[in-house]
Amino acid sequence: MSFRQLLQRWRGVVLCLVGVVATLWLGATGGLALYIHPRYFVFTVVMAVIAAVLVLAAFAIVPAREHSHERHGHEQADSHQRRRRLTGAGSGLIIAAAVTALLVLPPSTLSTATVTQRGMNGSTSALPKADTAKLVGADNSSFTFRDWVSLLQQGAGTQYLEGKQATVSGLVTPDKSDPENVFFVARFVVTCCAVDAQPIGLPVYRPGWKTQFQPDSWVEVSATFRANPNTGGNERTVLIPTTIIPIERPAEPYVY
Repeated sequence: MSFRQLLQRWRGVVLCLVGVVATLWLGATGGLALYIHPRYFVFTVVMAVIAAVLVLAAFAIVPAREHSHERHGHEQADSHQRRRRLTGAGSGLIIAAAVTALLVLPPSTLSTATVTQRGMNGSTSALPKADTAKLVGADNSSFTFRDWVSLLQQGAGTQYLEGKQATVSGLVTPDKSDPENVFFVARFVVTCCAVDAQPIGLPVYRPGWKTQFQPDSWVEVSATFRANPNTGGNERTVLIPTTIIPIERPAEPYVY
């Protein structure tokens, strides 16, 4: 049996094996946190191990039988041969693409492009109102990133937040209404996996920020909530930073 025939016959099994290896590798290196909620880590790894056993069983049990083909004249034989070459080449490209995407390229997080597609602070499910109500009047020294966004987006407003200090970290993404003066420190709320991730963020007022920070870079911001100095922007309350420090992307970049 030729290599092309083997490739065509075992394409599905090889693709499964590539997926299993990628999943187990991400589980071993902590990369699963870039794709799914931590509560699904164990389940995902266990299912990948089961899939690995089934894939190995397929290699061991399924016989490699050659297919015999009758030749009905030179034209039909040549046409069949061309189709086999094309099918074999297609299978090879599919497998090569899967190996490159899953095993060669480094895993990556969601980015500003995803924020643009899904809209900043656009999902009410990412910021439950019941949780926000408990935050009003509470000790803000232990507030999380999600807590501050909840207060800002669900009614606390400038009067309540004025003068309160926060230290937050996240992804730099431009504010659509005032991109020259304001950027968002953004994170993604993940319920199940990256597919359902919703971007949330806090606006930071820093005129000329683009000369210092690139979109999709990570920063830690220590700041005070104030009324937006630019009354023409959409954001009424912003963070006025005292320090902005570039940082590395954290191992778990999402919030849950």
